[in-house]
Amino acid sequence: MKFIVYSFIFIFILSCSFNKVVNHHGVHFLEKKYEKITINKTNKNDIIKILGEPSTKSSFDNDVWIYIERKFSTGKIYKLGRNKTLVNNVLVLEIDEAGLLASKKLYTKDDMKDLKFAENSTDPVYRKRSFVYDFLSSMRQKINDPLGKRKKK
Repeated sequence: MKFIVYSFIFIFILSCSFNKVVNHHGVHFLEKKYEKITINKTNKNDIIKILGEPSTKSSFDNDVWIYIERKFSTGKIYKLGRNKTLVNNVLVLEIDEAGLLASKKLYTKDDMKDLKFAENSTDPVYRKRSFVYDFLSSMRQKINDPLGKRKKK
């Protein structure tokens, strides 16, 4: 009987995998596909054939297509299993009016550490009577006169 229990535990332990699970989102191998597209030669159809549909499209003077690749895995046990980012690439393509690739820029995980954000901020504009003030005033009125029959001043 002990032999069966020990063999079952042994088989159970052998079936465990020590490989880490890697979660992958977006376009696979974005850096390799980035090299396949060329400025002023690749058109919209070629881009869709190579990279697929973009994650985000925006239309300004030129079309801007954004492709995202992200890989992450669980971290070490002493870091309490927080996710560790392995790959974080963003490809920004600008397409001109003729449908040809006008510019391309690949941002990697290391490039994103160097991005500078504007430190200026917009000051909020407050009214004398904000939403919170109006809400609390109506609550006070309902508490003082729940049936709404008191004469208003």
